[in-house]
Amino acid sequence: MDIKEILTELCELPGPAGFEEPVTARVKELLGPYMDDVWLDTLGNVIGVRKSGKENATKLLFDAHIDEIGLIVTGVEEGFLRFDRLGGLDARVIPASSVMILTDPPLYGVISVLPPHILKAEETEKVIKIEDMLIDIGLSHEEAVKRVTPGTPGVLDYGIRSVRDSLICGKALDDRVGLAAILYALELLKEYELEIDLYVMASVQEEVGLRGASAGAYAIAPDYCVIIDVDHAKTPDAKSFEANEKLGDGVIITRGPNMNPAFTKTAHTLAKENEIKHQIGVTPGNSGTNARVVQISREGVATALLGIPMKYMHSANEVAALDDVESTGKLLCEIAKAISGEMDS
Repeated sequence: MDIKEILTELCELPGPAGFEEPVTARVKELLGPYMDDVWLDTLGNVIGVRKSGKENATKLLFDAHIDEIGLIVTGVEEGFLRFDRLGGLDARVIPASSVMILTDPPLYGVISVLPPHILKAEETEKVIKIEDMLIDIGLSHEEAVKRVTPGTPGVLDYGIRSVRDSLICGKALDDRVGLAAILYALELLKEYELEIDLYVMASVQEEVGLRGASAGAYAIAPDYCVIIDVDHAKTPDAKSFEANEKLGDGVIITRGPNMNPAFTKTAHTLAKENEIKHQIGVTPGNSGTNARVVQISREGVATALLGIPMKYMHSANEVAALDDVESTGKLLCEIAKAISGEMDS
C-alpha cells in the first residue's frame, strides 16, 4: 500500500472531535478487505475484527484515534462567526488561517487578524484569545445567520504536502498517521494465519477527553492493546521540553506507568530482533493518550504505547516522516505474530 496516498486522502477529510462522520465512513471502507466484520458503535468508533476461529481466543486490539482538533461556531456578529475550540486548537498559530465550516455545502473563510501596520508595538507581542477571534466567511450578517447555525463545526483547511524526501506536512496527521500504520500492518499480516482475534479501533473524540477509546475498549474487552499515537519530535527551540526522539529515527516505544512493563519489553525485543528502526520514549505519568483509559478498562488491559514522532503538533502544519509510519506498522505486525505464537505453546 502507498502510505502517503492513504494519508493524503485521510487527512484531507474533515473530522473534528465529535463530528468525525466523513472520516469514519472512509475508514470503514478501508478496513473492510482486512476484517471479517466492521461496524460503528454508538459513539462513532469504527471497529473491525479478524477472527481466528479459535474458541476463547486471545484478543489483541490496535487503536488509533481519527478525530482532529477543530472549532465550533458559537454565534454570528456582523456577518463574522464567533467560535470556540474542539480539542486543543492553539490560539498562538491560528490567526489568518484558512478554515472550512462544515455546512452543506461547506463554507470557507479566514480567521481574521489585524495587520501589524495598525497595531501598537506592545499589541504585536500578545497572543489573541480564542474568544476575541472571528471568522470572515465573506457574507452579510443576514446571509451568515441563514447559512450557519450555532453548533456548526469546522476545521483548519490545509492539505497534505511533501516537505523533503519522506517528510509530509499538513493538518490532521495527529493521529491519522497512527491509522495509516495500522493499515500497513494489516497489509503485512494479510497472508499470515493468526491464532488470535485481532481487533482494530479507529476511535473518536480523543481530543476532547479520550471518550471513544474508553467506551470501545470496555465493549471489546481485549487482553492486549497497542495504542498508536503521535509523540513530540525534537526541535532546537524545545530545550525546556524533554523530547529527544527525532523525526525519521523510527517508532517510539514508550515506557512508563501508563504502559504494561512486560508487554512494552516484548515490543522492544521484537523491534531489536527484527531490525525495526526504533527509539525509546519515557512518560513518567499520564501519557495523555488513549492508553490512559484503555489500561484501566474493566479489570485492566495489558497496554503498550507506540509513538510516531511529530513536529508542530496541533497546528495546521504538523510534520511527520513516512518512514516512521512504516516502522510502526512493521512493529505492529511482529507484535500480532508474537502474541499469536503464544497460543501454540
